[in-house]
Amino acid sequence: MTFQEKLEQFADLAVRIGVNIQKGQYLLINTSTDTLDFTRIVVKKAYEAGASRVHVNLTDASFERAYYENVTVEETANFPKWVVAQREELIERKGALLWIDAENPDLLAGIDSEKIGAQQKAAGTALVNYRKAVMNDDIAWSIIAVPSPKWAAKVFPDLPEKEQVPALWDAIFKTVRIGEGDAVGNWQTHIENLHARADQLNKKKYAKLHYTAPGTDLTIELPEKHLWKSGSSEAPDGTTFIANMPTEEVFTLPAKFGVNGYVSNTKPLVYKGNIINDFKLTFEKGKIVNVEAKVGQDLLKQLIASDEGSSYLGEVALVPHESPISSSNILYYNTLFDENASNHLAIGEAYPTCYEGGKELEKGQLEALGINTSITHEDFMIGSAEMDIDGILADGTTEPIFRKGNWAF
Repeated sequence: MTFQEKLEQFADLAVRIGVNIQKGQYLLINTSTDTLDFTRIVVKKAYEAGASRVHVNLTDASFERAYYENVTVEETANFPKWVVAQREELIERKGALLWIDAENPDLLAGIDSEKIGAQQKAAGTALVNYRKAVMNDDIAWSIIAVPSPKWAAKVFPDLPEKEQVPALWDAIFKTVRIGEGDAVGNWQTHIENLHARADQLNKKKYAKLHYTAPGTDLTIELPEKHLWKSGSSEAPDGTTFIANMPTEEVFTLPAKFGVNGYVSNTKPLVYKGNIINDFKLTFEKGKIVNVEAKVGQDLLKQLIASDEGSSYLGEVALVPHESPISSSNILYYNTLFDENASNHLAIGEAYPTCYEGGKELEKGQLEALGINTSITHEDFMIGSAEMDIDGILADGTTEPIFRKGNWAF
């Protein structure tokens, strides 16, 4: 298979499996100028699949860097109303949303963390309806990523410059099962396997999870009506979509006030063009009460202070250490990939879809049930080959779920 054929297959996969575009449906694409050649293919594939209109929002790394270098903290609170209107229209039209990421992990290195925090808080507040639609699967949405020169150089610093982007392309193709025969068929089988794992956990109905590893001793309570989900989601009209490509996880939500102990990260968290690393979070009754980080501590504290819910957890995700992305031994410096190589947790908003009947509940009702709500949702990686996880049943019986980083059943 030629490189061009792989590009075509990847674009087709994003359109037909990722967002699963339907005839007459509106598609919004958010991406950057680093992806233009590939995005042109995606747009063509979307129209061929029957999209009624494809709109592309383009950003540029230099524009974003210039904004943060020159903007005042006060100005960051003025989130553009036209962006809000565009997202509202997307929801009203029952459209689909595709992110094509080409992240530079160091884009905003050195920028005042207060500016980044203020901008994220303003965006989260302004786009609250849009965030609800995404978290509730009210619209079909998907995230994929393609190489940029800066990102490829970060991932493969020891390769000659001309080989870095091709190497990252090859790695990404493997993560999305391109070049291994029928990519669509491979994805269908993969999702079925993840569904089966989620079904096993749903039958168990664990009351708590207990994580132990170097730097980690954490107990997480699970709501009685929690649901484990896999990579496939369903829009209101019944069409399925894959929110993350790649995906290797099964996930659920924690009881907001039921997290106690401490946890350490095992892979860097890339957050808004900055790296946060070597950090440890301590929880008491669900709340983060202490933050220690060797790299990016101020920005991590800004994230956790975004709103009340940002100091609690919203997601619990299980990924075996012997998964395809982890086994590649590539550190992507991109959460889309690194979270699918590692057990992870998320600070902030919980997915209401992970609670029986949760999609139908309003914010106050969710909070009353101990389900976290927030303007943030940021995953961070905690898994390793040294992690054990026990499931604790309602009667106190303890069963192994993970041993040495992998499934124990």
